[in-house]
Amino acid sequence: MSASSLPPSGLVRMNPPVFYFSASFILLFGIVVIAMPEQAGAWLLAAQNWAANTVGWYYMLAMTLYLVFVVVTALSGYGKIKLGADHDEPEFSYLSWAGMLFAAGISITLFFFCVSEPLTHLAQPPQGTAGTPEAARQAMQILFLHWGLHGWGVFAFVGMALAYFAYRHNLPLALRSALYPLIGKRINGPIGYAVDGFGIIATVFGLGADMGFGVLHLNSGLDYLFGIAHTQWIQVGLITLMMGAAIIVAVSGVDKGVRVMSDINMLLACALLLFVLFAGPTQHLLNTLIQNIGDYLGALPMKSFDLYAYDKPSDWLGGWTVFYWAWWIAWSPFVGLFIARISRGRTIREFVFGVLLIPLGFTLAWMSIFGNSAIDQVLNHGMSALGMSAIDSPSMTLYLLLETYPWSKTVIAVTVFISFVFFVTSADSGTVVLSTLSAKGGNPDEDGPKWLRVFWGAMTALVTSALLFSGSIDALKSAVVLTSLPFSLILLLMMWGLHKAFYLESQKQIAQLHSLAPVAGSRRGGWRQRLSQAVHFPSRDEVYRFLDTTVRPAIEEVSAVFVEKGLNVITQPDPVNDSVSLEIGHGEEHPFIYQVQMRGYFTPSFARGGMGSKQLNNRRYYRAEVHLSEGSQDYDLVGYTKDQIINDILDQYERHLQFLHLVR
Repeated sequence: MSASSLPPSGLVRMNPPVFYFSASFILLFGIVVIAMPEQAGAWLLAAQNWAANTVGWYYMLAMTLYLVFVVVTALSGYGKIKLGADHDEPEFSYLSWAGMLFAAGISITLFFFCVSEPLTHLAQPPQGTAGTPEAARQAMQILFLHWGLHGWGVFAFVGMALAYFAYRHNLPLALRSALYPLIGKRINGPIGYAVDGFGIIATVFGLGADMGFGVLHLNSGLDYLFGIAHTQWIQVGLITLMMGAAIIVAVSGVDKGVRVMSDINMLLACALLLFVLFAGPTQHLLNTLIQNIGDYLGALPMKSFDLYAYDKPSDWLGGWTVFYWAWWIAWSPFVGLFIARISRGRTIREFVFGVLLIPLGFTLAWMSIFGNSAIDQVLNHGMSALGMSAIDSPSMTLYLLLETYPWSKTVIAVTVFISFVFFVTSADSGTVVLSTLSAKGGNPDEDGPKWLRVFWGAMTALVTSALLFSGSIDALKSAVVLTSLPFSLILLLMMWGLHKAFYLESQKQIAQLHSLAPVAGSRRGGWRQRLSQAVHFPSRDEVYRFLDTTVRPAIEEVSAVFVEKGLNVITQPDPVNDSVSLEIGHGEEHPFIYQVQMRGYFTPSFARGGMGSKQLNNRRYYRAEVHLSEGSQDYDLVGYTKDQIINDILDQYERHLQFLHLVR
């Protein structure tokens, strides 16, 4: 994999095949559903029932495979591989990185489901008798399954694939890059563009479902506080208002203000969680939290494959577990791209366990404290109306629970505010990610054009409104299950491609150990010159002249011979990055890349101590480091002669040929 597979450098711009394919499908869907809402709702529900009865087993198996793959990869020798070049260091401190992963675990849907879902499972359990302590325990076990390791496993998988191929192999930050080991440069053709297109479609419907649940939740909060009725047009107005705010934020780029608001929102969410814990039955909530964790971990292997195949046929599995697995899959490009962006330079092992465990702790604590508070009210305090609201009006259930707490009006108003900010920030991030997935050019850290953010914001609003018109919650669930199905197959292909890439990398490391004859001769001037060079710390100008007068002629001389041999040779001087490189193509095989790049370092204190006053002001020195496709090789060429550099190039090329031999 190499930089030659990247699109031409320059401005980030729309990727026409990806954009037109995904946008046409989404626009057509939205128009059909709005034009025929009742028929579309019936079609969606029938299609979801078909999917649950026909491929429910497949969703259960696929989600478990994603989780097992990332855990096994992290625990294996591949876990030491960096998401980036070998010399890359993490951009963010561990504490900052953990904080951003923590933020990734919070969504407005936590507010919608944290009370309504466990109460629904209590009243309508998949197995056993409703309304019993056994049903309550099973309800929390199911809730933890739906919001636990499986979901974060698919996020970790997609994030790992995006970061690995973009930052370690300089491929586009796109889903199609994970197929490079399988189809090579054809990722920049119809197959690759179709992969990105299906990823965008799944993401839009996943975001649409999230926005739909969020709007229902906010409408209920406004109804409770101000008597604003539940109508479809009110909900469309809320979607338009909040998505408009999200688009303005996404286009104007007011990152600092949004970040401050998000930080405040996180503090308010944590405060709300602690309020429910300490104003409620604290001892009971702590006891149930620990027991829920034990129940979940103990039942995880069994529940991962539990299809209730021996029970009376029902729609429960399709309406809950299959929907959740489809929803996590649909969200994976969105969250995966975010966590990939903040994880460059971390090892795969550190990345996987950070993504799996840091957000999970908060999510499960939130679900347990709110869920058990509601179950306690129903089972021990006779709040049967609260239990019925989970069936009849799930979006209102959280507010009815908070009504039983002190200062309920204030707490509910704060909850509505938190939900609003989460809605805007999620929608804002979603439009930026969609614009990036439908763009090309630039570097992996650049976002898509602003007009694409506006477009995808409008498309997400259209899909959300259309689904609410066609059947509210059932339509949201059905659309997610259907659109995630083809993308789940793509994820399996990405898994195959990632495994193959890891295997090739391991073979390349073995090839690097291939024994070669030592470079003839020593550095010019004998051992005295060698010692002088060892304690010399060159300036930028010295190294630049060395690149221009020694390295470049050596590379050009070798290139001329390779061209005579009929090989595809590219030499690329890069004055901006102070480097010169040689690339030799081998058809569909991995190209050989040899790059010499100037890098600056702080001069050691012992060396500065012996310098004069003029030199003392210059506290940096420079090296001409060798980089291969996997990153810096951590040795310096300064002081080498042209012939010695040529020998070094040939040494590395022979190792590359050994690598190609091993992987055949």
